[in-house]
Amino acid sequence: MDWNAILNSIVNWVINVGIKIVISFVILLVSYRIINLLARRIQKKLAQKERVDKTLLKILLDVGKIALKCLIAVCLVNFLGINTGAITALLTSLGVCVGLAVNGALGNIAGGILLLITRPFKVDDFIELSGHMGTVEDIRLCNTRIRTVDNKVVYIPNGIASTNPVVNYTEKNIRRLDIDFSVAYGTDTDKAKEIISAVLASEPLAEKDPAPTVQITSYDSSAITICCRPWVKSADYWTLKFLLLDRIKKEFDRNGIQIPFNQLDIHVKTDRS
Repeated sequence: MDWNAILNSIVNWVINVGIKIVISFVILLVSYRIINLLARRIQKKLAQKERVDKTLLKILLDVGKIALKCLIAVCLVNFLGINTGAITALLTSLGVCVGLAVNGALGNIAGGILLLITRPFKVDDFIELSGHMGTVEDIRLCNTRIRTVDNKVVYIPNGIASTNPVVNYTEKNIRRLDIDFSVAYGTDTDKAKEIISAVLASEPLAEKDPAPTVQITSYDSSAITICCRPWVKSADYWTLKFLLLDRIKKEFDRNGIQIPFNQLDIHVKTDRS
């Protein structure tokens, strides 16, 4: 066995191929880290501007990072002298197999693209989706992340998010607040409505235009129902609701207006025979 020939072959491989592999590996690590760093800085800088859409910015940066990393990987493969034709054919075959295996994931990606185009909601919107209500924190290619009011995080696949009904509570600047108050039969309903209207007029969070609605809506088995329908800025919805429930109850008590409980009248018939 010619050890000199073997040693020369090893040395030639290290010089011609080994060094290229090391250089390619170093370039790959450094370039990927630079891409991630630049993406974070761009996102942080542009997110501070009011006119920049956070949802669109996040998705575009993710797609851009993936595209750049793939481009660098292909360039390094060419640098190593590997025939990319065979690799392309192999990746195509693998892509078909993976596509069949992750059909649901591809549906989610398609749903993410559809959400980006139709824009039923965006980051920081308060929505109700697929039985979950909360603030949209992130919209990714495969799923949407929602933080609920009790600080739970829900990940909803974009395939579901793009096909199910979505209730967007913050898309409009103002919302109507619906509260019903029950008063006992025999109550002066005009006085009760005046009390509710006076509280609404004195509450700065309640919008004056459109004007609130205060009317009798139904006569129930044990009470008369009066509706209270003020308009409020979306950000102040819950604050105003809690304030009205507290203030109107106190005003009712102060003016002797009773909020009844369910009552059942029982008539007993005696048999005198």
